[in-house]
Amino acid sequence: MSDTFDIRLTSLVYGGDALGRLPDGRAVFVPFALHGELVRARSVEEKRGHLRAELVEVLEAAPCRVTPRCAHYTVCGGCHYQHLDYPAQLAAKTSILAEQLRRLGGLAEVPVQPAVASPQPWNYRNHVQFHLTPEGQLGFQRAGSERVVPIRECHLPELEINQVWPQIELGPLPGVERLSLRLGSDGEQLLVLESSDPQPLEFSVEELPVSAVHLGPGGALVLAGSDHVQMEVLGRPFQVSAASFFQVNTPQAAALVEHVLKLAGPGPLETVLDVYCGVGLFSAFLAPLTRRLAGIELSPSAGEDFAVNLDEFEQVELYEAGAEAVLAAIDFHPDLILVDPPRAGLGHAVLDGLLAQHAPRLIYISCDPATLARDARRLTAGGYRLAQITPFDLFPQTYHIESVSLWQR
Repeated sequence: MSDTFDIRLTSLVYGGDALGRLPDGRAVFVPFALHGELVRARSVEEKRGHLRAELVEVLEAAPCRVTPRCAHYTVCGGCHYQHLDYPAQLAAKTSILAEQLRRLGGLAEVPVQPAVASPQPWNYRNHVQFHLTPEGQLGFQRAGSERVVPIRECHLPELEINQVWPQIELGPLPGVERLSLRLGSDGEQLLVLESSDPQPLEFSVEELPVSAVHLGPGGALVLAGSDHVQMEVLGRPFQVSAASFFQVNTPQAAALVEHVLKLAGPGPLETVLDVYCGVGLFSAFLAPLTRRLAGIELSPSAGEDFAVNLDEFEQVELYEAGAEAVLAAIDFHPDLILVDPPRAGLGHAVLDGLLAQHAPRLIYISCDPATLARDARRLTAGGYRLAQITPFDLFPQTYHIESVSLWQR
């Protein structure tokens, strides 16, 4: 087969590529192409059963193809769907989520609802993390590489962040690995320098309207202003410190909370277990519905924020340890379990611990359909049935898919 070939693409797959098949049945994955398109592609990596190719030319464009907004698109690795109109992005993510659960999760029936659109498909991120070039320029990693591409524009951060980051001039900073900016709901911004050096950095933000924190091996050191921002969801404030996780799309965080509350029901509940509870985004709204709520969180920073954010509730307790250790030691038999794990999903020990709690309902908030599908097999084998699942588009212009699923015994 020639290195360059023409192929009709039939679907979009998780990871952002379009999929087609050669006459011999081998799968071909082509980034920045779309389902239904006839393209000319060039093979860049060949393996048994499939090959990866780069897009050379679109011979027949799909009706949903649009002109990308960003000058760095296809070079920067941050976006994957700028060439796909937004309604088609939502449809693709809904289809991919269902496909992953069928193919990897072994589910014959997937009661997936249409994806919930982001109110803002652009300029929605309240938090952006930059990598640094050796010269100290801000950038993002090249697609499929660790090489950092300097950038002059990005259309995903909120506008207030985009007004600040182009003003940052660093120069070489040995040991600094990343720089991030987080925008609070009150307009205050927090700049975080992540470094492998325990010593404080000589870095001035006098000309910038931000607080600044050096996040190193010894923890967080305030360089200027505050060590946290205040986020607000559905009228409720949340303290979010420099090292703590919070959803990057604030309006969609509110949509997630509202959906979780709908699935949880009006209450009252006897006991709720919130695993990977973070700063307490969901616990803060579930606590009024239950007589006892226990959160589990390994991150010390998030645990401290959780304690502040839920201080008003006497029936709330927090286990500051790994989920597998806590679940092995407790026997709550809760009415409801909520899990919101990182992209890696639930490990075997965590799943074993969850199944041992014998909760009649479990709500799983996932940011990776592949690991959700893997965990779905264990949940199904443990006696759970998928009652419903809804994708939420927290990350427009990318292939990433957030979802909320309800599992019942």
